[in-house]
Amino acid sequence: MKNKLTLLFAGLVALSQLQGCAVALVGATAVGVSAAQDPRSIGSQIDDQGLEMAIGKVYNQTPALAQENISVIAYNRNILLVGQVSEASLSRQAEEIARDTDNVDKVFNQLRVGNQVSATTSAHDAWLTSKVKVSLFNDDDFDSSNVKVVTENSEVFLLGKVTEDEADKAVAMARNIDGVRRVITAFTIVDHH
Repeated sequence: MKNKLTLLFAGLVALSQLQGCAVALVGATAVGVSAAQDPRSIGSQIDDQGLEMAIGKVYNQTPALAQENISVIAYNRNILLVGQVSEASLSRQAEEIARDTDNVDKVFNQLRVGNQVSATTSAHDAWLTSKVKVSLFNDDDFDSSNVKVVTENSEVFLLGKVTEDEADKAVAMARNIDGVRRVITAFTIVDHH
């Protein structure tokens, strides 16, 4: 009986290790697919991630900002700041830090003064982001890979490099999603792709 239990335990340990590999493989594949579908070059994606990390690090090391709810989203060296801060001066300070960071082209400060959103609100925001992404993806005449969607407290933020017509279409589709309070753009407008 002891040998059977040992064998069963060893089998479960081995199985759990295989599941970990599967999760890692699926995660790595998802990251690879996401990077491949992004119209930015791999270098631009890495640069944007570096900007997000650098700015976030400064916020975490700044006592006045460390406890605030600030998300930094970089797209083509443009920075979108979303979240909540306890007072307007902190919003200005966060914007100044982002603006003074090397290689930042433009800062879209959409921080709101107020209490941090709840976990329920964050979950609802994730749901709204998914709904907007699906709406953009399902339109055969629209290349959804050109648009990054971020939602904070039912406000949808759209980033990317798009034509004027694509920007108008993306805004219209996002506005038609039930639960979206407001749509704000942080697009870079181009003549064509």
